[in-house]
Amino acid sequence: MTTSADTATYTEDFGVLADGSPVRRWTLERDGVRVRILTYGAIVQSVETPARDGSRAPVALGLPEVAGYEEFPNPYFGAVVGRYANRIGGASFVLDGRTHRLTANEGGNHLHGGARGFDKRVWDAVAVPDGVRMSLVSADGEEGYPGRLDFSVTYTLGPGGELRLGYRAVTDAPTVLNPTSHLYWNLAGAESGSALGQQLRIAAGRITPVDAASVPTGAFAPVAGGRFDFREMRAVGSGYDQNFVLDERAEGDDGVAAELYDAASGRVLTVRTSEPGLQLYTADHFDGRPFGPCAGIALETQHFPDSPNRPDFPSTVLRPGEEFVSRTAYAFSVR
Repeated sequence: MTTSADTATYTEDFGVLADGSPVRRWTLERDGVRVRILTYGAIVQSVETPARDGSRAPVALGLPEVAGYEEFPNPYFGAVVGRYANRIGGASFVLDGRTHRLTANEGGNHLHGGARGFDKRVWDAVAVPDGVRMSLVSADGEEGYPGRLDFSVTYTLGPGGELRLGYRAVTDAPTVLNPTSHLYWNLAGAESGSALGQQLRIAAGRITPVDAASVPTGAFAPVAGGRFDFREMRAVGSGYDQNFVLDERAEGDDGVAAELYDAASGRVLTVRTSEPGLQLYTADHFDGRPFGPCAGIALETQHFPDSPNRPDFPSTVLRPGEEFVSRTAYAFSVR
């Protein structure tokens, strides 16, 4: 064990992948919150937080052994996904006049970085104050993306056990980049069954509507009065896989994007981000192996899906000489 600033940090072996690659697990503890992170996929395996009565339980879906993450890869449990989170329609885009064809791994579309995205890589890891930095190199041409990308995500625990994610990247050729953390939350407890009925607020007055393949049409639509209107806290139902356009904030202001509340335990999750969008996903497709339908709620902070093909969306282009910087934080409290 080491104590870095105010966060206790542990690291240990966590098994071996099918190809023989060793995986390490890092544990961060502070102010009653414990977070476990794997070097495989930069996966947040577990987040334990107190309830109203003081008892602590895991509130993020995770698996007990590394083999499970290879057996059930598609849900992306707790992983950092990239290079591009969400969908790129037609698995291709044009950048500076050149067409780049990506791996099509969801019908004709590209999803979450392709067949072997960031979630299926073993990352390098080093201790930093209050946490751990994980990094990898994505080679030029990997999954069809141009340019070598040097990418890192830093996990730290701040005061109150706030889990902070800081992403950074540089490239040697023009490319596109849109990472996210694919955490699934169930504030009643990761093993408690369906998360539906927990209360949600999203600071968004618009969405980017999608077609039958879940790719944005390029339009914007108001949420007022419809099933996507979470501007006031209300119960989450099923059937959501949608990008929300977060309300505008001053540059540099990581405003509140969403709040999730479980009345029985009293737990509250507050999500802040520098990103312009948030994907609400209710995991209806879970089939009981190992979690049932809607066992967790994903709140993926991101740029918009299919932005490389949508000039009206915020740009996801990264060029040589620039540094990509993105921040997301998860704060835990009780009512």
